[in-house]
Amino acid sequence: MGIIPLALRLNRNRNMKEERQMKNKGGIVVITVLALLIGLIISVQISTTESSDVGGLIPVGKLVGLEQQLKDLRTEKETIMQEYLELEARLEEIEQKNLSENALMQVVTQDLEKYKMGSGVVDVVGPGIIVTVDDPIPIEGNPGDGYSTIMVRYDLLLSLVNKLKDAGAEAISINGQRIIATTEISLAGDNVNINAIPTAPPYTIKAIGNPDTLESTLTIRYGIVETMRNNYGLQVSLSKQKELTIPRYSGVIKFRYAKAVDEVTETVEE
Repeated sequence: MGIIPLALRLNRNRNMKEERQMKNKGGIVVITVLALLIGLIISVQISTTESSDVGGLIPVGKLVGLEQQLKDLRTEKETIMQEYLELEARLEEIEQKNLSENALMQVVTQDLEKYKMGSGVVDVVGPGIIVTVDDPIPIEGNPGDGYSTIMVRYDLLLSLVNKLKDAGAEAISINGQRIIATTEISLAGDNVNINAIPTAPPYTIKAIGNPDTLESTLTIRYGIVETMRNNYGLQVSLSKQKELTIPRYSGVIKFRYAKAVDEVTETVEE
């Protein structure tokens, strides 16, 4: 009886020891498997991070950040392009405006030059004729009365100027004095005043215009030149010029009574 129970206890102890060993082995296996899994996960994470630096797969978080940066760059590009287009349109507008202003200024300048030439305040050059008028040649033994025929009949100079204007003369001068709208030709003592400047014969009249038209107008039969020669014995010579210069009016133009229409209107309204 004593021997059998002892044998049973020994078997039981051996079985329990074997079970503990089996459990310990199973735990080691589980731990080993878990360790392998953790190592695998860590290695995958490391390789993924490294591959993102060398052109491999990009982490989701970093990918989202890059996509946002791309969106921001596109938005910035669109804004800059819009500003560029607006500046380009503005530049084109300024260029067109400058062209328009330059064209307008050119027209105004041309009109101003035309009016300045018409008023006689600038030197002018062009084709035309030169007319020289002098007293009759003295007759031997007859000194005359001592008076200058052309100075006494200075109205002939006025007639000559009017004929030149009728023929289309654009600028006229007598002995260097520019003929303008307010020019006076009058006898003052022993001189003929032109623009209040004393002058004496011979008189040199310059006129810019069509030389042929000017000459034919003056030399027409019974015209002013024939009258001066035949009726008063004056010496008159004409020469056509391809180019001659007429000086500007050297005086000061003043208007005491005349006013521009706008100024008159403003005065009436006030």
